[in-house]
Amino acid sequence: MNIVKRCYCRTFQRCFYLVSCFLQWRRPEILDKLEQVPELFKEQDIKDVLLVTDKGIRSLGLADGLLEGLAAAGINCTVYDGTVPNPTIDNVEEGLKLFNDKGCKGIIAFGGGSSMDCAKIIGARAVKPNKTVPQLKGLLKVGKKLPFFVAVPTTAGTGSETTVAALVSNSKTHEKYAINDLVLIPQYAVLDASITLKLPPHITSTTGIDALTHAVESYIGSGNTGETKELSRDAVKLIFENLKTAYDEGTNIEARKNMLYASFYAGAAFTRAYVGYVHAVAHTLGGFYSVPHGLANAVLLPYLLKIYGKTAEKRLAELADVIGIAASASVPEKAAAFIAAIEELNAYMKIPTDFDVIKEEDIALMASRASKEANPLYPVPKLMDAKELENVYRSVMRK
Repeated sequence: MNIVKRCYCRTFQRCFYLVSCFLQWRRPEILDKLEQVPELFKEQDIKDVLLVTDKGIRSLGLADGLLEGLAAAGINCTVYDGTVPNPTIDNVEEGLKLFNDKGCKGIIAFGGGSSMDCAKIIGARAVKPNKTVPQLKGLLKVGKKLPFFVAVPTTAGTGSETTVAALVSNSKTHEKYAINDLVLIPQYAVLDASITLKLPPHITSTTGIDALTHAVESYIGSGNTGETKELSRDAVKLIFENLKTAYDEGTNIEARKNMLYASFYAGAAFTRAYVGYVHAVAHTLGGFYSVPHGLANAVLLPYLLKIYGKTAEKRLAELADVIGIAASASVPEKAAAFIAAIEELNAYMKIPTDFDVIKEEDIALMASRASKEANPLYPVPKLMDAKELENVYRSVMRK
């Protein structure tokens, strides 16, 4: 990246950091039992709600108890289960039509990050009916309180239950982008580990590394605060202590609970401190090839951390101390040991090291879009332009 662009990016990031100090950051209130949700809506005198999920979650019957509880409380619940991985504008508009047709006043997001992202944008469209989804792209374009919103994560990874962000894909252009606004933070997050007990190992693994990516990227960037650094450290520690157990022993309720909290902490960290190029590149892989976001992050994280090199060494060394490795080593050795620990964790959980879907003819456009997403917003340790990002795609492209 040339010096002019570099100066622009760093100046923008510094100014945004200063402005963010005056924003009204908040976290959702936490509930630990799904059974508490119907009472919330009764207290709000809301009689019609939309539950946003996907067909896989619904087929497992994970929401059945909640639906029965809502019905017993006299609350009409309309279910939209058309959400796909990397939710699309079409998903949002389908859900919005149901929300409006049924006169809903509240929203429950039930599922992984895709369901929560879809639900957030349905809520944004509900309060901004004259704005299209593309018109909400970027920062602080919603600006109006969403309908009463409860998020129920069924995976421990995205942290979307506590973030300002919602991701959406345009199926026509293959573009995937974020809508960011403080009003997208749900009022309540339900961290009920019993819901996650049926999560398959391959979802447990990739969503767990997704949470680790959030914690690491927010920690090594220049947008963090004392609070976000503490949240990131807590998340990293919990993930390294519990993810293998959750992967090996899917019914271990304590490991599942700790992973939910790790995801929540990591989400709270990155929603304030932001992420980096891992996410920017991962979003394009989701938009072009529908690569699940957690998988994309898991594969990319070690590569990008190595590319950051010396600019991230000190912070990565600190994270090595958090997980108790390489105690007597030098800072560069500790940083390398932390990256190696991520690679070892990925390998243990059979996460691949590359992608077989990347096409050379798509790389330039994907790199351009990743650069536009990340620069100047993401406060990364090392700035890279589109040309440099092209090499990232090639490094994870199956030979």
